[in-house]
Amino acid sequence: MKRFTLSLCLLLLIGCSPALTATPLTAPPSETPTATPTAASQACAYMWASQNLTDLTLELQEAIKDVQPDAQAYAFAFGEDCIYEDGHKAFSAMETDFNVTLQVTDLADENELGNWIIKTMQVIETLPKEKIVGPRPGRVTMIFTVGSDQKFFNFYIDKYQALPKGMAGWEIYQSLQTQQ
Repeated sequence: MKRFTLSLCLLLLIGCSPALTATPLTAPPSETPTATPTAASQACAYMWASQNLTDLTLELQEAIKDVQPDAQAYAFAFGEDCIYEDGHKAFSAMETDFNVTLQVTDLADENELGNWIIKTMQVIETLPKEKIVGPRPGRVTMIFTVGSDQKFFNFYIDKYQALPKGMAGWEIYQSLQTQQ
């Protein structure tokens, strides 16, 4: 019985051992050159950012002053900075946004505020399209002022453009206010 068990174990060991056939020798692996990472291939961290659009701001400011001499306006690109490990960054614009400050007579008069929205959008829509950056429609922030009191009103340009033509100022104000 011992002999049988010993033979069985020996047979199992032989069956589990690798074959003793000759294997072809392969050349040792050669060095593969790896590309040195460049700025374009490096990973980056994204962070919200904005950039002034000086030329567009000058045109906007000049045009808005034709509507109201005391008005202030500026345009900027909103998007993302791609910040690389070495500290340099690249900006990608997502949209062009506009800030406009106007003097009004009554912050509670929705018709007056709506009419200023219409006049402001007429100015914005005449700006050169090639100076508008980013793939998305931008946003307008209106700052209505009476003395030292202010009222901020934000809306997206495409929401304004989607409104039916011929609406009264108060209707435009209320329609855009519900979308905020």
